[in-house]
Amino acid sequence: MSEKEGRQSGSSPQASAVTVTDIQELIRRKEEIEAQIKANYDVLESQKGVGMNEPLVDCEGYPRSDVDLYQVRTARHNIVCLQNDHKAVMKQVEEALHQLHARDKEKQARDTAEAREEAMSRDRGRSEGLSPPQAFARVNSISPGSPASIAGLQVDDEIVEFGSVNTHNFQSLQNIGSVVQHSEGVSWGLRDIWSATLELPGPRNVDRGL
Repeated sequence: MSEKEGRQSGSSPQASAVTVTDIQELIRRKEEIEAQIKANYDVLESQKGVGMNEPLVDCEGYPRSDVDLYQVRTARHNIVCLQNDHKAVMKQVEEALHQLHARDKEKQARDTAEAREEAMSRDRGRSEGLSPPQAFARVNSISPGSPASIAGLQVDDEIVEFGSVNTHNFQSLQNIGSVVQHSEGVSWGLRDIWSATLELPGPRNVDRGL
């Protein structure tokens, strides 16, 4: 093997990540070798069709005079060398195809895993976005015997919903007073920060401070 051929062999696509271009180049080299093999067989055919195994001496053991012995020997030698080169290139093509297909399979698996992780991340984001309702008021004091006391409220409880009032529409304590005034004699729902629903009786004379 010449120094040039050695460098070409050392720079085989198998030495790095193979690409489709690498495989196309290998196939081009394979086709060139096949064309050279055919050309050398044509030389043998032109020399009385001696082929690769026909004897080059006559029946008396003398060199044949009806063929160009130099051309025949050169063509035969070239064919042997080219067939070895063809076998090596075909092996490189096979290995390159295996490597390319394996990498495509790994990429497909990686893309699938990334897509699954992205979907799970979106689901986690949506779950985290469902935050508990925010309180809009805190109980500072409770009068003994008041509806709030009867309902079981305690100091420092946080209110997230009082009848129709919640954190989205609460503006001031007047909103709560309005609900109380319009709910005398009935009951309304009260929800603290722990999301426990309580029913407060609504007597006609309700303490505004509850």
